[in-house]
Amino acid sequence: MERNRALFLQTFGATNIGATKKAALVTLHQIHSDRILTIQAVPKESVAGDGMITNTPGLILAVQTADCLPVILVDPKRPAVGVFHAGWRGTLRRIVEKGVGEMRRNFGSDPRYLQAAIGPGIGKCCFEVGPEVRVQFEAQFAYAAELFREIKELDPVREKYPMLFLTARAPGHSDLPTQIFLDLVEANCRQLLDAGVAAKNIHISQLCTVCRTDLLFSYRNEKGVTGRMMAAAGIQA
Repeated sequence: MERNRALFLQTFGATNIGATKKAALVTLHQIHSDRILTIQAVPKESVAGDGMITNTPGLILAVQTADCLPVILVDPKRPAVGVFHAGWRGTLRRIVEKGVGEMRRNFGSDPRYLQAAIGPGIGKCCFEVGPEVRVQFEAQFAYAAELFREIKELDPVREKYPMLFLTARAPGHSDLPTQIFLDLVEANCRQLLDAGVAAKNIHISQLCTVCRTDLLFSYRNEKGVTGRMMAAAGIQA
């Protein structure tokens, strides 16, 4: 991990937190929140949150992910950048939508000109959640129904021997459990659109971290024993 980070920093001509050279890397203690910090200099101590924005050249802002979505915003006109860690909890709290608002408030960014990149994360094919997650989204978003899909769990034994599972309940069979899947990418796209970002300016990775552990890290697929990917953005000094 340290070797990979060193190679990454070398690409940017950057140093680690607290050092000075061409650029400096700033990361967060991520807490699955909607807390967004405005960074104008390298913090002297560790800071907690899940989003950062800056218009200061020479700072490289980065978030780390391993299923949650990394989202980068770039204002090429000001210039200014923002990076965000959007898991389902941060998405529920509208971290990306608030990030656009913070860039507008702090830097005068016009959402119409922002470029947004949504990096690799857990796809709608694999992000199974509980009914309590859907209930929370339904309480926050009018379009929540469009973010979820349901499928019945497959049971090969039940399919082959249906008579074994007959019950007195209508229509004569017990219900199969239902799986619920959340489209985290679509949820964040909707927030960006609602915040005024043009659809043509939203760029989405098609890679699913759960499906592609040959290339990416997945906390869920690898049972927590995995690395982290880093999404970063900065303004050239």
